[in-house]
Amino acid sequence: MLTAITGINWGDEGKGRMVDLLSETYDIVVRYQGGNNAGHTVVNHLGKFILNLLPSGILRENVVNVMGNGMVIDLCHLEGEMGRLIEAGVKISPKNLKISDRAVITLPYHVQQDCLEEDRLGDAKFGSTRRGIAYVYGDKYMKKAILMGDLANLDALKPRLKNIVAWKNLTIEKVYGADPINFDALWAWITKYAEMFLPYVCDTGLLLSAADNEGKKIMFEAQLGALRDIDFGIYPYTSSSNTIGAYAPIGAGIPGHKLTNSIGIMKAYSSCVGEGPFTCEMFGEEAEALRAAGNEYGAATGRPRRVGGFDVVASRYGVRMQGADSIALTKLDVLSSLDKIPVCEKYSVDGVETCDFPYGDKLQRAKPVVIYMDGWKCDISKCRKWEDLPKAAQDYIRYIEKTVDCKIQYVSVGAEREAYIEL
Repeated sequence: MLTAITGINWGDEGKGRMVDLLSETYDIVVRYQGGNNAGHTVVNHLGKFILNLLPSGILRENVVNVMGNGMVIDLCHLEGEMGRLIEAGVKISPKNLKISDRAVITLPYHVQQDCLEEDRLGDAKFGSTRRGIAYVYGDKYMKKAILMGDLANLDALKPRLKNIVAWKNLTIEKVYGADPINFDALWAWITKYAEMFLPYVCDTGLLLSAADNEGKKIMFEAQLGALRDIDFGIYPYTSSSNTIGAYAPIGAGIPGHKLTNSIGIMKAYSSCVGEGPFTCEMFGEEAEALRAAGNEYGAATGRPRRVGGFDVVASRYGVRMQGADSIALTKLDVLSSLDKIPVCEKYSVDGVETCDFPYGDKLQRAKPVVIYMDGWKCDISKCRKWEDLPKAAQDYIRYIEKTVDCKIQYVSVGAEREAYIEL
């Protein structure tokens, strides 16, 4: 069984929480794209954890975790992330963590380039996380990237990296006027992490192919959501990788294998980190109250998230892009204090209402068509069955299910593992 867990919207939907919950019955959890530019927050008996690179299955001792070839990995960040988990009592070793030999390494100069360009852009910035993601993916497609497997032969890597550094310095010195990359410092960085991480590196494609053929259950964990996909998102305000479920077998290393099902994760309202169109956005006191209630601050960056009512148009599009067979609706409990719950039911573009998600300049001009649904005004965090929910909450769930045309299978009513309802 191959299951993709993907984000329906702009990211930050609560994928890590659901992967942690559902991974109990899976053998392997795979991160198949992205880097440390977003975070998954998981709460369990050991505490609260923010995972940027590690698959969320790392918090279950019986699960093998894979970092796939579609990822870009900042090894310094990974060292720190693993260290914090180990200190908290999480067991991590080459037995339960496998890193693809084809995964790309995010190097310090990628981060430097990202910061230099965001500073140059000023008010026109893209809202980058300054983690070097666009630049490392750019190098991948220009065939100038360093792969995890390259760390196994440093003698062959060294002259190639010298050539790449000379090429990078043309831009860093001549365009940005910054200090050049110090090769000796970079090489020390490389050799340190080669020794540390080579025991984890393997051909994860072989491992996953054999596991699937043996009938093991494999879960693919996406980073961000459909609207940040490089091909199908709100370009150019996207990530630099494919966040959609269809890419999961490719980014994991088994492109010839097919997904069994796709579970889309979707918030009961909308949130967004970064720049770009966000039609349903709320402002002022109303937005601040929702942001505070949902603790809407980026797990990777700490930046306040933009918030809004549930966006039917964007969510229906996300469900279609992800090929979702079912939905996990998260953070329903956050809406419990509202008298009336705003829902962006349609967009209005140049005075014409539409239910279809527009592209480019039309999306920039789109205005929300908002309706309001009755709130339930009571604590639902202890509800564990459908019958426990107040009728207004049930009506809200059924409305969303109907308008996005996908069944809701799970409803999260709190951050803890057990705080959910299965329908």
